[in-house]
Amino acid sequence: MMDIDKALGRLAAAPVHDGLERLDEAVFARIHELNERDRRAPSHIAVAAAIGAVAMGIAGGGMPVATASAASLSPFGAASPLAPSTLLLGDR
Repeated sequence: MMDIDKALGRLAAAPVHDGLERLDEAVFARIHELNERDRRAPSHIAVAAAIGAVAMGIAGGGMPVATASAASLSPFGAASPLAPSTLLLGDR
């Protein structure tokens, strides 16, 4: 059986690989690069979203809409458009 304490002692005494010594610097440099790129990106996205929202508002506000007519609802009247008998008959 392997003695874990001895194995860990040998591992601690072993020289550090060259790639591992530079790994921290490379990781932090990449994180910094991604943060800088992401810091610039939201401004472009926000501008594009604002322009799109304004364009949709202008397009939606300029389109003609057919006028809607409301049916008179009287709960005790004979000609109620929402009465079950009227709904079952459908459009005839």
